[in-house]
Amino acid sequence: GKLGPKEREGDRQTPEGFYEVELSGLNPRSNYHLSFNIGYPNAYDRSLNRTGSFIMVHGRDVSIGCLAMTDSGIEEIYTMVEQALVHGQKNVPVQIYPFVPTPARLSEEKDSPYAAFWADMARAWDWTERTRTPARVNAVNGRLVVVEQ
Repeated sequence: GKLGPKEREGDRQTPEGFYEVELSGLNPRSNYHLSFNIGYPNAYDRSLNRTGSFIMVHGRDVSIGCLAMTDSGIEEIYTMVEQALVHGQKNVPVQIYPFVPTPARLSEEKDSPYAAFWADMARAWDWTERTRTPARVNAVNGRLVVVEQ
């Protein structure tokens, strides 16, 4: 893919944004070692008519739109996600950024059609970095808004 969020099934893009893994999304019998579904498209994506399905974090280190890890990497991540979910956590948040959204990097992308989206994502990045907790984000009038917790 290229820089920019997934917009439609088969576009070879990886989603950018804020997702949640639920217990039903775990796949220990994946063809890609282990995998879990990130819940794409979320409500924000659907509001923009974005399509796609079965976007997974998985092993085997190959992909055309999913988030591929090494087998040892997915074993570590999968175990943490699974344990959180089987011990009562409702979901596990997943934040997917196209780049570290520093002011300088955002400036480089100021002419992109996704510049406003990435600026919204930068506020969530800042929240997460400052508080060391995942930002909660809601879609309001087509924009992402960080929910102060």
